[in-house]
Amino acid sequence: MYEVGSGGSSEFDISKAEMSTMDFEFINQDGAPYGTEQLQGQYWLANLIFTYCPSVCPTMTPNMERLQTAMNAEGVEMSFISFTVDPERDTAEALYSYGSNVGADFASWQFLTGYTTEQITEFAAESFKTPVQHIDGSEDIVHSTSFFLVDPDGNVIRKYDGLQSNQESIIVDLMNTVN
Repeated sequence: MYEVGSGGSSEFDISKAEMSTMDFEFINQDGAPYGTEQLQGQYWLANLIFTYCPSVCPTMTPNMERLQTAMNAEGVEMSFISFTVDPERDTAEALYSYGSNVGADFASWQFLTGYTTEQITEFAAESFKTPVQHIDGSEDIVHSTSFFLVDPDGNVIRKYDGLQSNQESIIVDLMNTVN
């Protein structure tokens, strides 16, 4: 799948994979319903995280925050969505605290929960073609480290490395794609 968009407008282009997000309505960090309806007609960048993550999330979440800050500074209007893969522990209150601790601007970044583990596993598989898997005897949960850009029609058109420390190429691609 990484090579699908190699002939497109950027190295991140996965639009030829013809992926689209499932309709959803979950609960955000404020305990309010949030989903497809609120995101309709806009670009949004999504990732999968969980607050107890011992491995990749402590890198991915600050990287997402830096992208949000860069887009805000450039006047690029888009939303940022983090779906927890641990909905049993990641309550709205836990996600609010987590987002606050990383400096998320809740005006455009929503942290979502309010579903079952089975529902997020299906959502990730259907929408982003990526697995979510709990590891027996471990606190860790296998999930994608990618950031997925969704267009105003709900199509997944870009895939970025969420662990990439130098984000300049991602910022340039986001600005060129969203604007």
